[in-house]
Amino acid sequence: MRTIYEQEMKDLAAQVKDVSVTVGMDSRCHIDLSGIVEEVKAQYDAIAARSLEEAEAYSRSQLEEQAARSAEFGNSLQSSRCEIADLNVRIQKLRSQILSVKSHCLKLEENIKAAEEQGELAFQDAKAKLAQLEGALQQAKQDMARQLREYQELMNTKLALDIEIATYRKLVEGEESRMDLPSATVVSAVQSRPRVGESTCPKTHGGEAQGAGDHDPKGIV
Repeated sequence: MRTIYEQEMKDLAAQVKDVSVTVGMDSRCHIDLSGIVEEVKAQYDAIAARSLEEAEAYSRSQLEEQAARSAEFGNSLQSSRCEIADLNVRIQKLRSQILSVKSHCLKLEENIKAAEEQGELAFQDAKAKLAQLEGALQQAKQDMARQLREYQELMNTKLALDIEIATYRKLVEGEESRMDLPSATVVSAVQSRPRVGESTCPKTHGGEAQGAGDHDPKGIV
């Protein structure tokens, strides 16, 4: 505003100087210089007042605009500060969550590693036990086959013994039957001999008695 005022003053001074020079050169003319000066001064004062009013209005508008912009910038700055604070809080939360996730990941990696080691040990143990079981199964198969052969041999032996026992039993029964046959002949011979009371019978029965007395038991055999 002051710069505008000074510029206008310079312009007016140049105009007045030009007027003064012109008046000096044409001194023969009767001109009312004081009126001209007053008129120019009045014009200058009017221009200066108008310029001042315009400058003040412009300044007020600029100030109001700057104030509005400042208020807007202030609100925007406050909103930005709130957003920055919110973002800082969220960043802190995210950092804490990241640290928690990292620690959880480390724990999971350790657990996975331990589980892999335990799984490898369990696999090796199961493999060893499987080998033992396979060996035991093979041994059991061999023992079963051996026992089966022994059982077959025992059955064959038992069958042979049963056959031999049956043969011996038949032989013994045959011997017993042969041993029982003479005793039956002796019994029949004894029964065929005359009784004691029959020896006093008449001689008419002598021939029958003699015939019965001359019977040889051995001939019956």
